[in-house]
Amino acid sequence: MTEGPDILAMPGHLIRRLQQQATALFGEAMAETDMRLTPVQFAALSALAHAPGMDQATLAATISYDRATIGGVVDRLVARGVIARAVSQTDRRARVLSLTPEGQALLARARPLVETVQEQILAPLPEAERATFMAQLRRVAGAE
Repeated sequence: MTEGPDILAMPGHLIRRLQQQATALFGEAMAETDMRLTPVQFAALSALAHAPGMDQATLAATISYDRATIGGVVDRLVARGVIARAVSQTDRRARVLSLTPEGQALLARARPLVETVQEQILAPLPEAERATFMAQLRRVAGAE
């Protein structure tokens, strides 16, 4: 029997493992609170805090999320009262999104926790290598 390729030398496999670890750390951190946020919901809140008034399609593109499923994410956040959806002043067919005061408060509470998770993700790297790793990660992910 011939051995297959070493999966530990495959970037796709290692990226998937890192994603699993990052998601698990995020979930564990949130489980210790009453915030009930997923990584995608946090990304959506962060994006809207940075650029309020965007529509769902723009939000999906901003956080690199599927346009077909962003609606469910937005619906859940609207139902929780942390995002408001309103008719666009410039295009009556479009709905614009913004954080409610409750959403701003939730994001402010969640941000320090999420920053701690980011530190945990990078913890295996020496401090001197973290900026280089992040620059390379942004380049590989097309996020430069």
